[in-house]
Amino acid sequence: MAKPFDIVIIGGGLAGASCALSILKANPSVSIALVEANEVTQQCHPSFDDRSIALAQQSVEYLQSLNLFQANASYSAAIKHVNVSDRGHFGKAQINSDEFAKSALGYVVEVNPLGRLLYQRLEDSRVTLYCPDSVIAIKQSADNNTLTLNSHEQLSAKLVVIADGAHSKTRELLGLSFKTAPYKQGAIIANIEVENGHNNHAFERFTEYGPMALLPMSNNRYSLVWCMAEQKIAEYMALNDALFINAFQQAFGFRAGIFKKVGKRANYPLVYGQADALTAHRTVVIGNAAHAIHPIAGQGFNLGLRDVQALSDLVATSKNELGCYAFTREYSQKRSRDINTVMMLTDSLVRLFSNSSRVLALGRSLGLLSMDLFPALKAPLAKQLMGQVKQGTRL
Repeated sequence: MAKPFDIVIIGGGLAGASCALSILKANPSVSIALVEANEVTQQCHPSFDDRSIALAQQSVEYLQSLNLFQANASYSAAIKHVNVSDRGHFGKAQINSDEFAKSALGYVVEVNPLGRLLYQRLEDSRVTLYCPDSVIAIKQSADNNTLTLNSHEQLSAKLVVIADGAHSKTRELLGLSFKTAPYKQGAIIANIEVENGHNNHAFERFTEYGPMALLPMSNNRYSLVWCMAEQKIAEYMALNDALFINAFQQAFGFRAGIFKKVGKRANYPLVYGQADALTAHRTVVIGNAAHAIHPIAGQGFNLGLRDVQALSDLVATSKNELGCYAFTREYSQKRSRDINTVMMLTDSLVRLFSNSSRVLALGRSLGLLSMDLFPALKAPLAKQLMGQVKQGTRL
């Protein structure tokens, strides 16, 4: 006999773990199982590496409501100023948190300690963990989905939540396609130390080869995301630390300060990806399993967290039966517009700024200059950075 649960979440990364805790707080009476393919220890989850993520202010407030974030944590740093510029052109803009009566536009959080916190909370909760384990088959019926795990355990669920990433095998089991389009760019990520500190400044610098982003971290460090043509990745990854720092300093300039030390580097290809549907029979798809976006605006996890919030609210308030067609349709209606808008905006930014056209460069410069001269024009971008997007509405 399959073990019955109200909800089974597949994938225990940031999206899946936060989803389990969020739903449980929104409706403590539901029974939840979480299935994670990788072994999790108190040290870290495999997806909880040395990377950092940018949390929009709305995401921070939501995680605080779940008791999953503290602004003064040693592994977080506030973003109070954002500097946007276009290399080789006159346009630039600055966005400051005090212009919008906020203590911060968002925070940069190290993924590893955040992941440890999530799993500590999961272990202390009523969520049943199946880890390491994975789904190898799904049988659908009118009232539930039955999942067979690699361990031969069987679970039944009124609602299945797919949260196992952009390369989701569970999504494939259900025949949900994931349309992808490569950007012909890759990203090098690393932590880089800056002389005299960062003073809570973040930088987004656009070049014809791709954007560069510096996000403030603890201990006078920035989280670096350096996007470039795929064929250049190997060349820069092969440089020793001193040569890499020098190359980045020359490419970025000195407005962020003098870079002194770089940590371990990693790289990955950049791809636009979107599931053709957010739902299937008694199933919803969230996080990177539903949408994979360019890191140009730091929106990836924030978008996934809004998936979590919408789903948790539905579990607590929907008048429809958990997991039924009306329930999953309601979820899709609540999330589709926000997801499509953010993905379109992000993709447009990539194509607009990763371009050497003089006409487009002039338009970019005028746009950035206008934002700097007329503060009211900053509001839409600032709201996007802070995640102040109402569910189901246009930006």
